[in-house]
Amino acid sequence: MRIVVVGCGKIGKAIIQRLVAEKHDVLAMDNNPAVIESITNAYDVMGLCANGTEYGQLMEAGAHKADLFIAVTGSDELNMLSCFAAKRMGAKHTVARIRNSENTTQESLSFMIKGLGLSMAINPEHLTAQAIYNIIKLPLASKVEIFSSKGFEMIELQLKNVSALEGKTVSEIRKQAKIKFLICAVSRNGETYIPKGDFTLRSGDKIGLIASEPDIPKLFKLLGVEQKPIKSVIILGGGMTSVSLASMLTKSRISTKIIEKEEARCEDICELVGSGVTVIHGDAMSQELLSEEGINTADAFVALTGMDEQNILISVYAMSQNVPKIISKVNRSELSAIAQKLGVDTVITSKTIMADIIARYARALQSASGSKVETLYSLMDGNAEAIEFTVMSDFKYIGVPLKDVKFKKNALLAGIVRNNKSIIPTGDDVILADDRVIVISSNLGTDDISDMLE
Repeated sequence: MRIVVVGCGKIGKAIIQRLVAEKHDVLAMDNNPAVIESITNAYDVMGLCANGTEYGQLMEAGAHKADLFIAVTGSDELNMLSCFAAKRMGAKHTVARIRNSENTTQESLSFMIKGLGLSMAINPEHLTAQAIYNIIKLPLASKVEIFSSKGFEMIELQLKNVSALEGKTVSEIRKQAKIKFLICAVSRNGETYIPKGDFTLRSGDKIGLIASEPDIPKLFKLLGVEQKPIKSVIILGGGMTSVSLASMLTKSRISTKIIEKEEARCEDICELVGSGVTVIHGDAMSQELLSEEGINTADAFVALTGMDEQNILISVYAMSQNVPKIISKVNRSELSAIAQKLGVDTVITSKTIMADIIARYARALQSASGSKVETLYSLMDGNAEAIEFTVMSDFKYIGVPLKDVKFKKNALLAGIVRNNKSIIPTGDDVILADDRVIVISSNLGTDDISDMLE
């Protein structure tokens, strides 16, 4: 596909990296020549130094012939204007980053999407907050993904050094269980596996599990772990992600504190979140302040400042205070790896969330006959994918028992959603037209379920 990306900051760069990896023809636009030089040196893309709103610049970029035009600069207004112009010139699909809270009410977004001809509007801060909230609801997990059909949840967690699953095969675990679930990915010593029935688990493995939402608590009991619900959260940093997260937490009646060092921003936060959130003016790098605000009794600590290093350091301190759940936002991949080695159990990366969304949308646009990509998530630190397809009527294996359908070694059919019913498939199940199926694969970049079959 021909794709134009306007804005090559952290999120724009991550999107470009992902789209190039998936073999798209990408042109990058940014008004900083040093940024364009860096992008074109790092990736096989064309570069253009421009702000993406002027007619001649857009023509030079080929916006009029673009299959997908994406604007993710730091300015909502520039993104909207750029997408509007590209759409009028002939771009088939447009996506704008819109992050101002005044623009992101449902009514306002619907109006802008319709009026500007946008295909999609994305808000990185809100989506990052949603990802964190999903984890707080299931604190034993290091990552939680909810599929568009809402029939299944995918969770990642680390098996402790002493685990009830140590030495057991995937088949043995499923036979012993009274609930239906699937172990669909395992990361061990830097290698990612899509396990078959004879795969043996070891303590220390990071595993990916899929189950229907009502069965998740039963699944944790099977794993021999107790999930204590989170009732109090301390958030470091008062950015838009923190505000969105606090609003979600208070709706779930979770006690929430935000610590922000800028006094003027504290006043803004109070207006945005209302009386249900306690806003503290102070420097959360101060151990004395954290002690006064009860870090040693908090159920969760979330570090959301704009500095990766600060988030990691304060998360390590929270670990020393025995906070049960610690979540740190880290955007630089090299620092993310360091945070995990230091023991920070959950690291969130906004740019990866955005890259997933754009990659999913691009794949959906170019999906071949037989299936259509609905949801796409990176798993196991980007070494595997969970893809949700809608099955079309021309899929060649409709009605065929799954035991007679051979998936490739690196692919696994993990779930079927049919008429709002969630099915963990067995060999006797079949795929029908309009089913939503979830496939786990370590073969990155697949956009059709048929490509995963032998």
